[in-house]
Amino acid sequence: MTRFCRDSHHRRHEARVSIALAALVVVAWAVLHVSAVWFIAATAHPLLALAALIGLTWLSTGLFIIAHDAMHGAVAPGRPRLNAAIGQVVLFLYAGFSWRRLIVNHMAHHRHAGTEEDPDYGPGSAVRWYAKFVRTYFGWREFFVLGSAVIVYALILGPRWPYVAFWAVPSILASIQLFYFGTYLPHMPRPGERFEDRHNARSTRLNDRLSLISCFHFGGYHHEHHLHPNVPWWRLPETRVQT
Repeated sequence: MTRFCRDSHHRRHEARVSIALAALVVVAWAVLHVSAVWFIAATAHPLLALAALIGLTWLSTGLFIIAHDAMHGAVAPGRPRLNAAIGQVVLFLYAGFSWRRLIVNHMAHHRHAGTEEDPDYGPGSAVRWYAKFVRTYFGWREFFVLGSAVIVYALILGPRWPYVAFWAVPSILASIQLFYFGTYLPHMPRPGERFEDRHNARSTRLNDRLSLISCFHFGGYHHEHHLHPNVPWWRLPETRVQT
C-alpha cells in the first residue's frame, strides 16, 4: 500500500477547501431550514415540503460528516481547537449531539472496528443494529435539545404543526442514511466473505456521484477512510489509487 501523503502547501489548500465546504453546507442547511420552518410550513405544499425534507436530510448528513472530519482533524489540519469548535457547532445544528461522546466512541470504532469492543458494531439484523446505533448516540441531551427547539418554534410561530417535521424528521432520516451507507453496508459481515484487513471494512464502490449523494463518500470509500482517516470526505476518491 502506498501512503497517501500531503506536503504543507497541500495541507493548507486542503484546510481552505474543507472549511469553505463546511461553511457552504452549514449556510445551505440554515437557509433551507429557515425557509422550510418559516415559509414552506405555512403553505404546506406537498411537493415543496417533500423537496425541502430531502434537501435537509442530505444536508443534515453533511453536517454529521463535517463533525466526523473534525474528529479526525481533517477540517483544519493542525488546529485541534478549531476542529473541535466546528464539530461542536455542526453537531448542535444536527441534533444537539455531544461532541465528547461522539469523538470518544468514534475513536473506539477505529481502534476496534467490527469487533465486540466497537460501539458502532451490532451484529444481527439491520433493524437491531440501527436500534443500538440510536441508543449509543441519541440520549436525553439530544431529546432535550430537539424538544426545546420545537417548543421555541411553537411559541414563535403558533399552531402551524408542519414546521416540526423540518427539524426532527431530517435528523432522523439522516441518521438512517448515515447508518445504512456509512456503517451497516461497510461493516456488515457476509457469509463466506473475509474483510481485507483488521479494519473489518469494505467500500461499497458506488460511482462517485452516487457515493457523494449516499453518504458524502463514506460508503463508497469506507475502507479507504479507515486506511486514511485524516483525509477529508471530498478527497476520499483520490485515495483509491493509493491503496
